Amino acid sequence: MTISISSVSQLKPMADRLVVRPAKQEGVTKGGIFLPDSAQERPQEGEVVAVGPGRYSKTGKRLAVGITVGDKIIYSKYAGTEIQVEDEELLVIGANDVLAKIS
Repeated sequence: MTISISSVSQLKPMADRLVVRPAKQEGVTKGGIFLPDSAQERPQEGEVVAVGPGRYSKTGKRLAVGITVGDKIIYSKYAGTEIQVEDEELLVIGANDVLAKIS
């Protein structure tokens, strides 16, 4: 899906969703074999570029997301929706799809 906005900073995720810039995948194996795009696996690591305000609990209290902009994360393999902004591929995922923060 291509989004027609001028900047990634204009994206404001809803509830407990995150916008992630996936890490670049290497096109060559350690042994020097070239991998075409069709053979490469989808990345599971990325940098958070936008965070939603959090979802509401059953009592109406807002539950903050424990992730901030700039965090490096590992997320589920098939999580989220891919979007195209400014010739850049981004991923919108739910906070529950985050497996770990990288420190």
